[in-house]
Amino acid sequence: MENQPNQINIKITDEILEGRYANMMQVMHTKEEFILDFANVVPPQGIMTARVITSPGHMKRIIKALQDNLEMYEKSFGEIKEADAPKGIPFPNV
Repeated sequence: MENQPNQINIKITDEILEGRYANMMQVMHTKEEFILDFANVVPPQGIMTARVITSPGHMKRIIKALQDNLEMYEKSFGEIKEADAPKGIPFPNV
């Protein structure tokens, strides 16, 4: 019998599958968790589009996955210029 990697089937609703646009993110943390709030901001207002809460250990894995994918993207399409920070909006992190 061959060793097969563990597979997890994940169900996704149509609403989640369509995704949410975010052009701003705020990160907060406690000892036990990281909280990532995503928002779509069009001055003078914005709307929170998603909140993700995860453990510190998993947050490290998320950051690694994002770094790896950013490197692959830039190898394929060229360096990305970092966007300027928004001005006058109380969502300070990203």
